[in-house]
Amino acid sequence: MEPMTEQQVRRSFVNCSKGEANSATLPRDLGDLPWGTLDVLGWRDPKAPLRGYLVVQREGRPVGIALRAAESRMSARRTVMCLLCRSTQPGDAVSLFTARRAGEAGRNGNTVGTYVCADLGCAARVRTDIPPWLRERDPAEVGEELAAELRHRVEEFLAAVLR
Repeated sequence: MEPMTEQQVRRSFVNCSKGEANSATLPRDLGDLPWGTLDVLGWRDPKAPLRGYLVVQREGRPVGIALRAAESRMSARRTVMCLLCRSTQPGDAVSLFTARRAGEAGRNGNTVGTYVCADLGCAARVRTDIPPWLRERDPAEVGEELAAELRHRVEEFLAAVLR
């Protein structure tokens, strides 16, 4: 992922107003992120705990979506899978996130949703939490494969938001 400025991130959002994008709290360490190894930029808004954001590079430019987490949480006693990074975690570490659809559909209240890591840390997780059945292979190679799969699933979710 190419390094982004605060202004580029704010302008990237396709499913919220300029005012909502300008009020988003961006990651504090935006300038210091490891952009070269980052496949998806995801974070929760510390000032609005139910808000989250995902930004990806698409056709050479950043495209972002604003998300809203469900208010209820799943039980920590259940094991649940994030549908983006495909990691399994306790239920309280995965949340249902919805995104308002872009354009007129979003203005009419239409949304799409999926279960995602509650901290939106999927990009780091695919490179560090290697499943046991893949640990015999080269970790860097496996990490690249899992990151490519993550990008593909985020692209599919983004396509649903843009429909």
